[in-house]
Amino acid sequence: MQYKSITGVRDILPDEQPYWRTIEKKIYEITQLYGYLRVDPPILEKTALFVRGVGDATDIVEKEMYSFIDKGENDVTMRPEFTAGFMRLYLENGLHKLPKPIKLFTIGPIFRYERPAAGRFRQHTQFNVEAVGESDPALDLEVMSIAWQLYAELGFSGLLFQLNSTGCPVCRPDYVDKLRDYYRPHVDSICDDCRRRLERNALRLLDCKKEQCQPIIARAPIISDHLCRECDDHFTLLQSYLDLTGRPYEVNPRLVRGLDYYTKTVFEVWAQGIGAQKAMCGGGRYDGLIEQLGGEPTPGIGFGSGIERIIMSMQEQGLAPEPIAAPSVFLAHFGEDARRSAIQLTFSLRAHKIGALLSFGSKSIKTMMRNADRQNARFAILIGEDELRQNAVAVKDLRESTQITVPMADVVAFLADRLA
Repeated sequence: MQYKSITGVRDILPDEQPYWRTIEKKIYEITQLYGYLRVDPPILEKTALFVRGVGDATDIVEKEMYSFIDKGENDVTMRPEFTAGFMRLYLENGLHKLPKPIKLFTIGPIFRYERPAAGRFRQHTQFNVEAVGESDPALDLEVMSIAWQLYAELGFSGLLFQLNSTGCPVCRPDYVDKLRDYYRPHVDSICDDCRRRLERNALRLLDCKKEQCQPIIARAPIISDHLCRECDDHFTLLQSYLDLTGRPYEVNPRLVRGLDYYTKTVFEVWAQGIGAQKAMCGGGRYDGLIEQLGGEPTPGIGFGSGIERIIMSMQEQGLAPEPIAAPSVFLAHFGEDARRSAIQLTFSLRAHKIGALLSFGSKSIKTMMRNADRQNARFAILIGEDELRQNAVAVKDLRESTQITVPMADVVAFLADRLA
């Protein structure tokens, strides 16, 4: 074959569509319960938005963005994450003038050039939630609960929150200095990525997955021991609110997330994952991001969840999606006059919201009945010369293996009654 899909992107075929339909349906149901409204930021944004918002020392900006100069000499990037674009949308369209918090969500593709792995693609689809304009830790709980409820209603078991606080601009710098001081004597023992992170993005040292770095990470200073009073109070309150829900959580001092804009709360929801990948989603607070992008100081919190990862986890756990109903009626015809009558009846059935499939071409009765079975039709309608003379059709119930003749004028009502 001459052409194949690009490495790291994939086709979504019909047998996977029930998963997508089920997940999207749940997303709409749950976001409506919580009062979140959909927006759709564009795929293309100015590159500077992500450099400024995400951070020029992050792996996303340094290694993973699909950036290019367009025909208008603009430096643009296919979005590698949603939050920075959400905040640009929030400021540019005057949403900051509305009552707070502003509660938004979207579903759409994001693009990162990274090594493909289980549940990780260079183009993947993400469900993203953002709540802007409120610093109350009860809002943290609400955003976290949207993710939890989605996975719970899809059937996941053993759900667990992973939780940490990454501090704020008041307390984090002192902690980062202590972390660097701790790491410097170990610089010859850590991986190349961590040597680079040591000066440019020290918090990411705690997020390294390389085996050689794990003993050093295990003994690193814990950020929760260095929080300022405001961050400590916020984190303590959030945990007390989680206790009220009865949902299990673990404080994970090594959870930092990979983007510069996170402050205070960071979290993941873990479930039985894909291989070693337990995290179904990740997110947290970004109380300084809007200010960095030119707005007034405004708190916010959100998360992103990859739809492909959810589907792979559902398949691994044996969680079945809601089936997509097939058309209930298959129309078989014999001869050109019968074909014309079948075409008219097909359109009439569909106008009355009855799914109908028309046989195309000239096929034998055996072939058409086999096609009806393959399409999982409930009824087959047969129209031939005898039926045309009687101004009727033969209706075959494919489950009961029975057949009756129904006047043409009555067939829509007959089928509607049987399918009700």
